[in-house]
Amino acid sequence: MNNAHLYRGSLATIILKLLNEHDTMYGYEIVQRVDELTHGELRLTEGALYPSLHKMTAQGLLEVKVIKIGNRIRKYYQLTESGTKETVKKLAELEQYIKTMRALVNPRFR
Repeated sequence: MNNAHLYRGSLATIILKLLNEHDTMYGYEIVQRVDELTHGELRLTEGALYPSLHKMTAQGLLEVKVIKIGNRIRKYYQLTESGTKETVKKLAELEQYIKTMRALVNPRFR
């Protein structure tokens, strides 16, 4: 997508929303779900996703569960209580932002 930079500020919100809906997910699963939901319009890269996951974990918003599947180690992420509260806050902020942008782009939405 040419406008991927518009999504950068929303990456944490996207991750929080998906984890709120799906309880636990691993990184590649998040990438695939975003691709499905956006019909390929937004493509997350590992270089964007994993630093965000690590930062959110360090902030206490996510917990990580490591599970061995065959010979592979998979890290599953899930929301903490703080992460659930932050999800509500971030979604409200995003809704307000969308409303404001809609009013700027098309004044009839005011």
